[in-house]
Amino acid sequence: MNKSRLMGILLAPIVSEKSAMAADSGNQFAFKVATDATKPEIAQAVELMFDVKVEQVRTVNVKGKQKRFGAVLGRRNDWKKAYVRVQAGQDIDFAGGA
Repeated sequence: MNKSRLMGILLAPIVSEKSAMAADSGNQFAFKVATDATKPEIAQAVELMFDVKVEQVRTVNVKGKQKRFGAVLGRRNDWKKAYVRVQAGQDIDFAGGA
């Protein structure tokens, strides 16, 4: 797999109450990923960037909402979310601080 491709797979971590609960209880972390990313690519990207061993990847295609801006109808973009489970005892630190 091309290293530059893997670096472009993970777009951002998803930090919410639901993702924090998943991280605490099930060693799962949520990421916003490229819409054309596959599960094996996501697993390799997480292992490369955070130096952890991935157990499982689950993906969700999130449909964009229709929004109104005054009289103009608009639509948010579709995006893809990935829930990544790492092996027990391993952790991903998004803050990167000591």
